Amino acid sequence: MSFVTEFNRLPFDRWLETARGGSSEHARRALSKSEPLTMDDFAALISPGSATLLEELGRRSQTLTRQRFGRVIRLFAPMYLSNECINNCQYCGFSRDNAILRVTLSQEEVRREGLELVAQGFRNVLLVAGEHPKFVSNGYLAESIRTLRALVPGVSLEVGPMERADYVPMVEAGAEGLVVYQETYNRSLYGQMHTAGPKRDFDWRLETPERAYDAGFRRLGIGALFGLSDWRADVLAVAAHAQYLLRHCWKAQVTVALPRLRPCAGAFEPLSVLSDRELVQAICALRLLLPDVGLVLSTREPEALRDGLIPLGITLISAGSHTEPGGYTGAGKERIHYTRGGRVLPLAEGAREWVPAEGMGTAATGQFDIADHRSPAQMASRLRGMGYEPVWKDWEWGLSGAVAEKM
Repeated sequence: MSFVTEFNRLPFDRWLETARGGSSEHARRALSKSEPLTMDDFAALISPGSATLLEELGRRSQTLTRQRFGRVIRLFAPMYLSNECINNCQYCGFSRDNAILRVTLSQEEVRREGLELVAQGFRNVLLVAGEHPKFVSNGYLAESIRTLRALVPGVSLEVGPMERADYVPMVEAGAEGLVVYQETYNRSLYGQMHTAGPKRDFDWRLETPERAYDAGFRRLGIGALFGLSDWRADVLAVAAHAQYLLRHCWKAQVTVALPRLRPCAGAFEPLSVLSDRELVQAICALRLLLPDVGLVLSTREPEALRDGLIPLGITLISAGSHTEPGGYTGAGKERIHYTRGGRVLPLAEGAREWVPAEGMGTAATGQFDIADHRSPAQMASRLRGMGYEPVWKDWEWGLSGAVAEKM
């Protein structure tokens, strides 16, 4: 049975009723339990009634995180390979119909970006790309992985969903993780948000982590994008999805992220709100339900909030991020082109769309604006000041049984 089948059978209506109207007494009972929490308990912890217990929820989450993960925070950097895309996603800066500056990095440019990230300290890199069969083919991604694996031990992917057979060469090339966010688990709203392209297939996307696991990925990342549907409904669905993966993909490490919408090309306005306090509530509740799952926090969130959230359950963060191809070195700026509605169009010299990027000259358009602009060194220093150990590398292929078997 796939998660799609289970997803359609789960009692989300009951959970959501509790999540929207649960009492503080129910939440207090959930907090006092010594045995593992149920989804009904989790629903109570994200309910308005639990908001009065936020301080206690935070203490429990912090204690449990330190018991399971110690005082260690893993760092990673996203590297954008391409902002070409054939999907129309209303909330995304890379959406096909957006009039933006696009480019796909060559392998030499990928290497330049990788060398810069290594110089900053990173040993875990997340390769990100839009979905486009002309520019981002399977061969291109596998080659990019090999290019990066020559520089760093940890390479993961955040790209369009693929068949299991298409993932296998990427695992063989050295990729260890796959991240795929469902965006929203509200099937009806998902259809409204995705108006063209292969991303319109809700079920195909929902089953992606299972295909990735079957192909050999050892890290699986899931999440929802907040600012679209009711946050409580999507947090419930993310939690249920994570529980399913822990049961059925038990050899892989599972991570969960709760990214919130940020300004981007297309000027999409959020349809719902997940406040800072509610984000704290959701993160702490997830930690209590899923004590061994990694929780990810990106530079979408501002500096002060990130510093406050890290002790409450976060185990993996990005730092110094750029969301445009070539953002770390200016790579690819000579080949940038302007597209509107999927068509390449000429752009007059000096037109306002040519936006210089911090002394690098013309830069491709980013997927969204980041909120925490601290450098990796500043972030690492801040973590040490908070009593945490920043970890840049936690994996070495030479230690894996898979490599040993090939020798």
